[in-house]
Amino acid sequence: MGNERRLLTLLICLVLGSGLTAAVLGAARTGGPGAPPTGAGPVPGDFVDFREVPAEPAEPPAAGPQASAGRVSVDCGRNAEGHYNEDNLVVSPGLRSGAHHTHGYVGNLSTDAFSTDASLDAAATSCAGGDRSTYYWPVLRRTDRPGERPHEETAGHGNAGAILPEAAVSVEFLGSPVSKVVAMPRFLRAMTGDAVALTADSDEDVRARWGCSGSPDRSTTRYPRCPQGERITRTLTFPSCWNGLDTTAPGHRAHLRYPAANGVCPQDTFPVPRLRISLAYEVPAGTPIALDSFPEQRHSPKTDHGMFVNVMSGPRMDEVVDCLNQGRTCRT
Repeated sequence: MGNERRLLTLLICLVLGSGLTAAVLGAARTGGPGAPPTGAGPVPGDFVDFREVPAEPAEPPAAGPQASAGRVSVDCGRNAEGHYNEDNLVVSPGLRSGAHHTHGYVGNLSTDAFSTDASLDAAATSCAGGDRSTYYWPVLRRTDRPGERPHEETAGHGNAGAILPEAAVSVEFLGSPVSKVVAMPRFLRAMTGDAVALTADSDEDVRARWGCSGSPDRSTTRYPRCPQGERITRTLTFPSCWNGLDTTAPGHRAHLRYPAANGVCPQDTFPVPRLRISLAYEVPAGTPIALDSFPEQRHSPKTDHGMFVNVMSGPRMDEVVDCLNQGRTCRT
């Protein structure tokens, strides 16, 4: 009888211990006891009636003979191929599902966590003219409809709902208002925005802007409630002052910085073509939306961000630089 009781006690301890271990591991995966519940956010304060957003000053005009006032548009489609994954080649290379949320892509059709310079250079692309660069961003979802396709169900971490397809995608390269630009190096990695902006110490790296298609002179860092019939827009503008040495750096920012408000690059950096990605969505009025994010970021619109890897050929990049420096408007 004594042995049976000891065996029963041991069995109970093992069961309770297993449950405790599972609870601890579960808490670790979700950020501990202080983490938000799965799917928390967005909150009402994340939204704004766009009619209340004031107009912004126009970009400063090109100043002086050294300005590079051109514009190059690259037609890369709008992800009709359905290229999605939970990877982030720029931030988490070699780590499957390292983004913990879903990214949508245009450009290079092979991009995933295990892409290399050689594999990108050999891949097909959605861009006209053969640009094999990769351009990507977190998806926007409507949360009143369940996701049914594989890439809508695999993200986890509170990212749920049907992915809203982009109604339009614009990829543009712009010059500098104060100087000529030089070529980007091949395989330059770049990022804009801050995926952890909600919990960051400041909004210094919040760069993405949201808007409505009927008011291009206004923007906000909150989700806009647009007038009926207008598209929701997202604008991702990348840093354009290169240190002349590196194609990436720890933290993914030090090698490529933003110019000052007057367009002048920081000391010891050189102006390169400025990438701007503009996205537009058809969203019926009143539809609940949420940007994919890390769980603790609660789908905050401030966490919007984008990534870029330059895989243009040398001659193609030279064409972009010449167009910008000569003040022309070009399209590929």
